[in-house]
Amino acid sequence: MQITSLSNPRVKAAARLRDRRGRDEQGRIIIDGVREIGLALAAGVEIVELFFFSQLCHDDAHQAILQRAGQWRAELIEVSPTVMEKLAYGNRVEGIVAVAMAPRRTLTELTLPAEALVAVVEGVEKPGNLGAIVRTADAAGVAAVIVASGITDLFNPNAIRASLGAIFTVPVCAATADETQAWLRLRNCRIYAARVDGAIEYSAADFRGPSAIVLGSEAAGLSNIWHGDDVVGIKLPMLGQTDSLNLSATAAVLFYEALRQRQPRPDS
Repeated sequence: MQITSLSNPRVKAAARLRDRRGRDEQGRIIIDGVREIGLALAAGVEIVELFFFSQLCHDDAHQAILQRAGQWRAELIEVSPTVMEKLAYGNRVEGIVAVAMAPRRTLTELTLPAEALVAVVEGVEKPGNLGAIVRTADAAGVAAVIVASGITDLFNPNAIRASLGAIFTVPVCAATADETQAWLRLRNCRIYAARVDGAIEYSAADFRGPSAIVLGSEAAGLSNIWHGDDVVGIKLPMLGQTDSLNLSATAAVLFYEALRQRQPRPDS
């Protein structure tokens, strides 16, 4: 039976997941898009409801999602075009929207390789920035992303969208800045904090062992906790009139420098 009413309780509950209060109250998140839902399923995220508009779900990608979600015992709910437009993100109507249980990830659950590179983002405010950083971390082989004392929640729909679903495949968790720093020290990670007054340029840092790249919010930068004796401040050269880059752009430069250093060097 197709749901056609915008006042349907299940539709209204799903729509409320666009707001953080709704996500916190229900313990659920909303996921748009075939690619994002597919990655969530592959990562073992528990999909509980899958709203779909059948006329947009004839291709193989949509059918695969519907089949896999059904195998995971998600409830498949057919809706009208009007209802799908209400549930979908902005103008992005791909004919399928998922409601999932919010993944619960903690520092103690992170399992990392011995020489892991970890990204720490402190006080991030914009979910789009968080998503872009996670997407770049996925591309550059960063082992995990820790959101330290973040203002936005990890699974804001904007963060999911900006990450292209990588937020489900890259180990991501939230913690306080104090907890994060203690966790890094326990694992003997070299800590590099990106600051405009950094002591060395980023290319002089050694990212080849267990390391952490720490980034602050664009509004406030990094807190004083990241000025300890075992924290090395690194900076990017700024040759123009501005004194800093966009947060996600800074992350991309640093992650790929770390990747460059970590790649096997050809024999001379």
